[in-house]
Amino acid sequence: MRISYPAAIALLVLILLASMIAGVGIGSVAIAPTDVITAVLHQIVPDLVASTGPEYVEAVVTNTRGPRVILGAIVGAGLATVGMVLQALVRNPLADPYLLGISSGASVGAVASILTGFALFGAASTSVAAFVGAFAALLVVYFVARSGGRLTTVGLVLAGVAVAYVLSALTSLMLLLADNAQHARQILSWLLGALGGATWSLWVPLVAVVVGLVALMANARALNLLYAGEDAAIAMGLDVNRFRITMFVITSLLTGLLVAVSGPIGFVGLILPHAVRLVVGSDHRRALPAVALAGASFLVLADIAARTVASPQEIPVGVFTALCGGPFFLWLVRRQTRRGVKS
Repeated sequence: MRISYPAAIALLVLILLASMIAGVGIGSVAIAPTDVITAVLHQIVPDLVASTGPEYVEAVVTNTRGPRVILGAIVGAGLATVGMVLQALVRNPLADPYLLGISSGASVGAVASILTGFALFGAASTSVAAFVGAFAALLVVYFVARSGGRLTTVGLVLAGVAVAYVLSALTSLMLLLADNAQHARQILSWLLGALGGATWSLWVPLVAVVVGLVALMANARALNLLYAGEDAAIAMGLDVNRFRITMFVITSLLTGLLVAVSGPIGFVGLILPHAVRLVVGSDHRRALPAVALAGASFLVLADIAARTVASPQEIPVGVFTALCGGPFFLWLVRRQTRRGVKS
């Protein structure tokens, strides 16, 4: 189904706003949407808007659910954008930071940094380590899967799965050898993907996603060329290898920063690009802003479901997205297999 692009963007913005209001309002203590809105506006313009809810509303909005919802929106937007770019770079509908082992590489870097006390870059040390791990994993997968100068669907998926298994085993080994058992349990919970520990120190991932989206938008035409075919891109004068390396650096940096603050959350970058292309098409000048908005809404809604479906227990949001994305991934594999048989 296709609708006009301005209407699609307007609809996605409304869905994001509604999901964020719901994310703040839904929980063990329910808050009315009007009280959520007035509490937020009171924080922004206290002299113009007065909070209408009970006294506890502002504390819940500003101290617990507010940071969590905003972090979910930031991470969802970033992962969905990275997924769409990766699918264009490797011309594979199965590409995703989680499936290609990039998230696993970021996890290895982040966990190693935490357990060893690596602090060369101060507060950014964990993010730097996560970026290095993500970039290294992506390069390994890319060069292993590239056979005879070409990337194949089967080779890419197998390489990604193999690298992810090795890195996951390495992460588990580091946790088993950790001196502090309590520290190891906290990291294990983080590895399942969680937004519960969010604070207002969100400027690093927010700036990273905004700057990353701008940088990717600036290269949207080249992404369109590569998505249409490598031979056509070369014929149009694109230096494919240099462009891929540049995009790999940007996507790895984004993935590493996001994994550092939320843990590895899978399948967001797999599901949303396909859904967005059905609505706005494959032109990355249009699709990238749309997929960022859709990814933000998706992860906020997924987090709502993860913390309410088994209440009072909370399911890690990474587990919930895997439950949603796993069947979708199997459907994609089946569709790709059928296409291969027909061709």
